[in-house]
Amino acid sequence: MSADGHQANDSELVRAGAELDRARERVALSMSALEREIARAFDWREWVRRRPGTAFALAFGLGVLVGRRR
Repeated sequence: MSADGHQANDSELVRAGAELDRARERVALSMSALEREIARAFDWREWVRRRPGTAFALAFGLGVLVGRRR
């Protein structure tokens, strides 16, 4: 194989490696965003902040159920 063919293969490998690194970075950023969104979705304080009326109604209903059992 000629030196030019070897250099072409090397540059393709470097380009492929750089593309793989960029893909890994995009996946890492997507995973971080997904983790934040999941944490926010399951945070009860955020849920109450978004739906105060529903949260109040649920708390009241739960209080009534617990109160009746005692």
